Amino acid sequence: MMDKETAREFASRWLPAWTGNKPEELASYYSDDCFYMDAGIPEGANGKHELIQYFTKLLAQNPDWVWTQLEAIPMEGGFLNKWLAKIPVGEKTLECIGVCFLQFDDKGKIKRNEVFFDRTELVSEIYKLKNKNLG
Repeated sequence: MMDKETAREFASRWLPAWTGNKPEELASYYSDDCFYMDAGIPEGANGKHELIQYFTKLLAQNPDWVWTQLEAIPMEGGFLNKWLAKIPVGEKTLECIGVCFLQFDDKGKIKRNEVFFDRTELVSEIYKLKNKNLG
């Protein structure tokens, strides 16, 4: 079981890697045989090759978002990460709160990462922005 302080320390290094469009750097926190899933890829990415392909697309679309940890809840093999994401969409910056769980291999790499949050406001703002740009 990972304690709160170890989880906080890990998140202080890992979460900033989500900002700045550096998919290889972000993927370096994951094991070669990792599994990753979020609402944009509900079937998941299996292995680092698929993960890098997904992160390349995802981070290019969101280079300026910023993720911070709100709380770490220890669980078997890792921790539940409650987070805040500040996501620029057009002239707005949305604030989304969500959770993800992380499980680690014996080398301290993320073996499993599943992300959950309500995307309603985000999808709505992206839709409005696309329609505005078409008009």
